[in-house]
Amino acid sequence: MEDTPDASTINLLEVSTRADHARHIITGFAVAAPGLADPLRQVSDALSDIPALAAEITGLLARLTACLIDRARLAAAGRMSIAAYGNGEPDPLAHLRNELQAQGFGTGRDDT
Repeated sequence: MEDTPDASTINLLEVSTRADHARHIITGFAVAAPGLADPLRQVSDALSDIPALAAEITGLLARLTACLIDRARLAAAGRMSIAAYGNGEPDPLAHLRNELQAQGFGTGRDDT
């Protein structure tokens, strides 16, 4: 299982730009064929949603990446805690407690 999202093959800025160009073309058609203005307006409205959706996708990808990084750090801290226990360290859970604290998950212990 891969720990990082695959790089998107879709350029969201390019998608938004193409949608904007299509909206301009549709506006030209609506002027040239007034009888088609209502259906063309619906298409234009649908195309105008694309930049907002692209921005939403970009934000979600950033949040997903941050979650995957946090997960990897927790896994590393868990592995370090297991190794510390195996090495007989006095506080093998310190690594895990510190990472949980760093990610905003208080452990409920006063000594962290």
